Amino acid sequence: MDNDDFDTALVSAALTLAQDRGWSSVTVLAAAREAGLPLPEARRRFPLKASILLRLGRLADDVALADDMLCGAVRERLFDLLMRRLDVFQQYRGGLQSVLRTLPMDPALTLLLGGATVESMRWMADAAGVNANGVLGFVRVNMLVAVWTHTLRVWEKDESPDMGSTMAAMDQALDKAGRFGLFPTGTDADTQPDGLADLDDVADMDAGFTQGTISAPRD
Repeated sequence: MDNDDFDTALVSAALTLAQDRGWSSVTVLAAAREAGLPLPEARRRFPLKASILLRLGRLADDVALADDMLCGAVRERLFDLLMRRLDVFQQYRGGLQSVLRTLPMDPALTLLLGGATVESMRWMADAAGVNANGVLGFVRVNMLVAVWTHTLRVWEKDESPDMGSTMAAMDQALDKAGRFGLFPTGTDADTQPDGLADLDDVADMDAGFTQGTISAPRD
């Protein structure tokens, strides 16, 4: 078993336990035993319980970035990359729902995952052709974090097998982010828009998501 297989097995076992018992009851040791993995290696590769979720995020990033031959406009590339991440999350839906319910009561974990999400979105932006460098890049990445966070909130409650409500929410969120200048309107990834939103605009955009001004249609 190589490292990726080991990590996937432990992550899967941990999130299965989270679905059955709740995330607060999960430990690395219990997940390793559930998966039949050697405890010393589990401790070495997952020194903290939060390492399970950080590793899942990296696994999702790897899947999203595996095909570097994306074509089309930047907006479509972003949509494809983010949906690939969600396809990985969908495999562990029940366990991740338990994690999301826990986050309001665990600010340290929320902060840690927030930092990891920013880094993931920086990679997604770069892969899609969005310039993520400098101050303007910082703004763009935070806009993409707002898109991802909003979409994840909808996904948490989306019971449709095809994630139809989730995809609709992401479409609408990307449309709104596009109006704030997240990505070029054409297919040329090197052409960046004028009038990029400032940080106050990003905060307003995220607040709009939180208050439900953009909502996904329900079947």
